[in-house]
Amino acid sequence: MTTDMLFRRRQPLSLASRVRTVLWPRSSFSRSFHYFRKRVLRLNATPHAIAAGFAAGVAASFTPFIGFHFLLAFALAYVVAGNMASAALGTVVGNPLTFPFIWGVTYEVGHWLLGARAPHGEAPANLGSALRHMDFAAIWKPIIEPMMIGALPLGLGAGLLSYGLVFAAARSFQAHRAHRMAGLKHGRQRSELRLQDARRDGSFRP
Repeated sequence: MTTDMLFRRRQPLSLASRVRTVLWPRSSFSRSFHYFRKRVLRLNATPHAIAAGFAAGVAASFTPFIGFHFLLAFALAYVVAGNMASAALGTVVGNPLTFPFIWGVTYEVGHWLLGARAPHGEAPANLGSALRHMDFAAIWKPIIEPMMIGALPLGLGAGLLSYGLVFAAARSFQAHRAHRMAGLKHGRQRSELRLQDARRDGSFRP
């Protein structure tokens, strides 16, 4: 019997069940958030590197270039001396639940910032086909350009906010961990001293 057969579900999940699991985890969102938070804070890096990397991932998630968020996050993290693993975790901010909101806001803000320089012409009649075939020439002016323009201030703002929050959390977490490790080390030293004293006065019994 193979490993796949041993751990395979008796009743495979339907497509609807798989979609539901992605959008609504079996464990609560609170548990998922705390697990994700620990993964970020336990990274072996300075508070700045963790926060800068995470902020880079968040900022990259606001761009409309799906499929390139990791590369953008790594590039931004390199520029700001951020942790690469933290940058990858930061891109989780862009997900199927948040993308509709991010795209809508960046699109509207981009149109507002462009002002009189609004994209020329209407959206192409075959917009669906253009999106499926990634025809950037057809969708750049009406869609990609305003989303990209809007992503700049929104991504920067979200990145700065996430930097402050993650930096404070990482510094607090590392200080608490250092204090706890110092207490454990002190406790081991005291136990060793007691053991040495017991051996000297002959009261030690193995």
